[in-house]
Parts: sequence; structure tokens; C-alpha cells
Amino acid sequence: MEYRTLGKTGLKVSALTMGTFTFGGEGPFGMVGNHGVKEARRLVDLCIDNGVNLFDTANMYSTGRAEEILGEVLEGRYDDILVTSKARMRIGDGPNDEGTSRWHLIRECERTLKKLRTDHIDIYYMHAWDGVTPVEETMAALDTLVQQGKVRYAGCSNYSSWHVMKSLAAADRRGGTRFATQQIHYTIEAREAEYELLPMSVDQGLGVLVWSPLAAGLLSGDHRRGQPAPEGSRQAVGWNEPPIRDAERLWDIVDCLVDIGKAHDVAAAQIALAWLLSRPAVSSLVVGGVNEDQFRDNFRAVDLKLTDDELQRLNDVSRLPLIYPYWHQHNFARPRFSAADQALHADYPDRHYGGEDPLI
Repeated sequence: MEYRTLGKTGLKVSALTMGTFTFGGEGPFGMVGNHGVKEARRLVDLCIDNGVNLFDTANMYSTGRAEEILGEVLEGRYDDILVTSKARMRIGDGPNDEGTSRWHLIRECERTLKKLRTDHIDIYYMHAWDGVTPVEETMAALDTLVQQGKVRYAGCSNYSSWHVMKSLAAADRRGGTRFATQQIHYTIEAREAEYELLPMSVDQGLGVLVWSPLAAGLLSGDHRRGQPAPEGSRQAVGWNEPPIRDAERLWDIVDCLVDIGKAHDVAAAQIALAWLLSRPAVSSLVVGGVNEDQFRDNFRAVDLKLTDDELQRLNDVSRLPLIYPYWHQHNFARPRFSAADQALHADYPDRHYGGEDPLI
């Protein structure tokens, strides 16, 4: 297993994180998986044996049951294991049963600690943006939890870049806890994060964890052009996330992943994961699975090194258009780009939008 530094912290995290989305199987989560304690213990043990040191959950996964199962499985083993959880989503019918208010975050953190059977959460994520609660209140609440020793690092998930920057500014103004990491959806098919979120992470020193790095299985190689969704897959049971806006582009990407996978004697999934591990600021990929074979396959991606030619092929089949203001920056600002700028623009060396000597 490879271990990477999480952003500007000193924390080392495994390149693969185990996700617990399938633990509990309550409500809509049952569409994806239904692992009880016995099955979860077997998969957690497999991950630990293969060097995974980070386990990801959330208070809303199966309405808290996922945290309870993970806590039972990890109890007594936290000395060498890192655990993350999240709060923000609605978890009850009350008026304060959602959001990132001080009241909600402190209550949910304390509930999560009990369910996880530990005295601290290593990374505590704000699961989504809350436009009602002032960012000053949210960041102050996180600082309180850090000062109390209940949280080691704070993070955000599914924020836009201006949400993150507003939150960081609020933390910096009072000299308090700032986000150390963000957890985002990012795949070779869904590259929108490259416009803002990845450059911002490079600039601000945030580690990036990626959720659903195989696009809910669509990039595994099991889904192919013109074929029905495989039996037992998320799509076969009606799961509709992430959205696919250009099906032909998706299948072109899958064809390329499959072809490169053959050269390495691995599945398309491992190529998709290896590509993500090559991207700027990426610290770890949150992977799940319904059985041990899926996890074993994913472990192979960590040691897989793609050639420059293979990376170029993958980039060519998947990169998004340079939207404004990036095409203008590409024409006029390249000589003064920072490393953060290059997190986007390095993939467009051949693009020029204004002729040899652009005037506009």
C-alpha cells in the first residue's frame, strides 16, 4: 500500500480508503448493499491486511447503522486506524436535524463518537453546503470540537470552490481550525472538479479524497456500450447517480480503459483508479465493494503505473472543454501560471482559442 500526505498536514493516509456505504442496508442504501457485522468485519480485515488505514462513513448512511457496524468492527483497533465521518444531511424530522449549525454539529459529533466506540474522529466532514448557517458559526463549531479533542482534522464535501474559500477565510480571520481536506466526486468521466476544486486544493494545500471513483461502477468495465446493466449492479436496481450527460463520451472512455487494461492484464476499473491517483492533490480514493474480490482488484491499482502515452490517450478521450474564463487565461496568462493553474491547464497544451496572435 502507498501512503500519501493529506494536503499540508502531517497525516499519512493510504492511497485507498474503505467506504462503508454498503454497511447496514437500511432505506435507499439497501439498493447498494446490505453488509451486517459479520460481512463488514471480513471486508474490514481484508482492507487492514492490505495496508488500508483510513475508513470512511457518515451519520446518514443507513441512518447511523453504518457507523454502528464500523464501530463494532474497529473497536479496540483505533491505535493504528483512521476513521472519518460526516454531518449535515437530514437525519430526523426535527427543525435542527440537518445543517451545519453549532447545535447540530456538536450533537451529531457526540452521537457519532458513541456509535463508532471511540473518543475522536480523525477527519470530520461537512457532508454538503449549508447556505443558511453562517460559515463563521460552522468553522467555530469545528474549532470547538478540535480543541476538545473530539475531532483531529476538519474537512468539507460537495462544496463549490467559493464555498470552500469563504469557509477558509472565516477560519483564518479568527485563527481557528480550517479545512484540511475535501471529499469530492471526481472520475475520468466527471472531470468538472478540474475547473476549480483541484486548482483550489493545490493553492490552499487541501488533500483530496475522491468518492465513487468508478462512477457507481460505470467505469468498471462491466458496463459496455449497447448492453443492459449487469444483474446486481447499482444501475440495474435503479440507482441514478452520478448523472451521465453524454453517453457516447462515457462509452468512448470505457473502451479506452478496457483497451489499456488489457495491456496491463487488469480490468478497466484499475486503470480508472490509477489515472485518478496520478492527478494533482489527490490523497486517497474511497472505494467500496460488495465482496472481497472487488476489493482485491482495487488494491492492484495502487502499484499500477500508466505510461505517458497511456495517460495522454486517457486525457484525449475524456478532457472537458476550456470554458470561460479558462480559455482566455490559456491564451494570455500562461507565462505566469502557478502550480494551481497548471492543475487544469497542463492537460491542454495544444489548445489555443485566439489564433497565433490573439487580440481579444
